[in-house]
Amino acid sequence: MNDKYNLFMPALVLGISLVLSTIIFAGFWNKRAKTNQTITVTGSAKRVINSDVGILRGNLQATGATAEEAYKRLQAQRPTVFAYLKQQGFEDKAINQYTINLNPVFELSIQGYPTNRVLEYNANQQIEIKSKDVAKIKRVSLDITSLVNKGVSFSVNPPEYYYTKLADIKIDIQADAAKDALNRAQKIASATGSSLGPISNARMGVLQITPVNSNIVSDYGVNDVSSIEKEITAVVNASFRLE
Repeated sequence: MNDKYNLFMPALVLGISLVLSTIIFAGFWNKRAKTNQTITVTGSAKRVINSDVGILRGNLQATGATAEEAYKRLQAQRPTVFAYLKQQGFEDKAINQYTINLNPVFELSIQGYPTNRVLEYNANQQIEIKSKDVAKIKRVSLDITSLVNKGVSFSVNPPEYYYTKLADIKIDIQADAAKDALNRAQKIASATGSSLGPISNARMGVLQITPVNSNIVSDYGVNDVSSIEKEITAVVNASFRLE
């Protein structure tokens, strides 16, 4: 019996040692595996902003049999344009004039190629109006072509609207996106029975400035200038360790 006891005890001790070793190793491996696990989430944040500067550009045009005649006709129309803009409330400093261009228009051959014969000359000058009153810029952009009733040939481009304080909110909105990423990661970790560890990697996406409720997205970013009310979206991709 003593022999059996002497054999049983070492076997029992060995068995217990193996079980404990297995438990300790499994716990260590599980902890190590969790430490090496990460989750990657995308956080985003949006804000609605209103443009604080509007720019309207248009071209004053005139034609004439000679360059001199085209130039004089353009000059004759300009006072009417400036009188109209001042009547709309724009000061002289808000109006910018560019160089007058004079271009010959050549007669075309039967085959459709230009010849050396000049039919007339075109004169054009770009005029730019800039104002913080974006509503006024929009209103004038829709009405200024009515100057045709006064003998003025003025073609207008779509107005452009800008937000000049973007740098002031850029950091804040990216921080909001990072907080959203952290919140998402915490919820995922909690749902899987894990604890969220430190952040291991983060990448800021490009800002998307689009019209409100637009789904336009670009890898290079979007900077909408067509709308007064805009939506700025920031995105952050972040990876967190699990514990």
